[in-house]
Amino acid sequence: METISIDLLTRKLKNAPQSVLERVIGYVDALVEPTTNAKPYNLSATQQQILDSQLNSDKSTYIDAELLYDNLKNKYEL
Repeated sequence: METISIDLLTRKLKNAPQSVLERVIGYVDALVEPTTNAKPYNLSATQQQILDSQLNSDKSTYIDAELLYDNLKNKYEL
């Protein structure tokens, strides 16, 4: 980063409250962290196969989530 950019950033943050500085630091940390493709969950081989099979499925057969929810509420009188 050029010195001018760092100086500008320093001037802007000079009188910033601590909460702003913490947010900026968090943002910078997120930018420089290496991105990983690690999933926060584990799928069985069968579950992964089901998901993979849905990648090229016909989207016109899908049901809108809100419509499905409304139908279930009506069906079970919730």
